Amino acid sequence: MSAAGTVKVSRKTLLELEKLRKELNAKSLDHAIRALLKRYRVRALREALGSDKGRIRPFTEDDRGEDR
Repeated sequence: MSAAGTVKVSRKTLLELEKLRKELNAKSLDHAIRALLKRYRVRALREALGSDKGRIRPFTEDDRGEDR
């Protein structure tokens, strides 16, 4: 998608985005916003896929459920 658009934001939001752009060393506000979106997606995936993190334990012989 290469169509450009306009997004109306408050002056405060614009200043925050400019600050973020500088911190990220991004070429433009668009690049800074895209970096934020990517970070959000990665964090959301990690949270969703790591929902059992810290609760998983190794299998034992008792977990087999077989009579031997």
